[in-house]
Amino acid sequence: MKKLYVGNLPYSVDDSALSDLFSEYGEVLSAVVITDRASGRSKGFGFVEMEDKDADTAMTKMNGKEMEGRTLKISEARPKRD
Repeated sequence: MKKLYVGNLPYSVDDSALSDLFSEYGEVLSAVVITDRASGRSKGFGFVEMEDKDADTAMTKMNGKEMEGRTLKISEARPKRD
């Protein structure tokens, strides 16, 4: 399983829209848009978990794709820092 970082998301995208976007490339195990705690508004990025092969395909196909005038930036997520 791989976790992908999805950056430069339109602020209108929610968890289910993010999942739908990536489901074209395989089963989405989880999809989360990161939101501001105080306002609840999207921070413009999120994470998607998929099986390795599907994640690699999605990363290749989706990176640089335009969505609502924004160019998506997809990469493999790095582990959290302490």
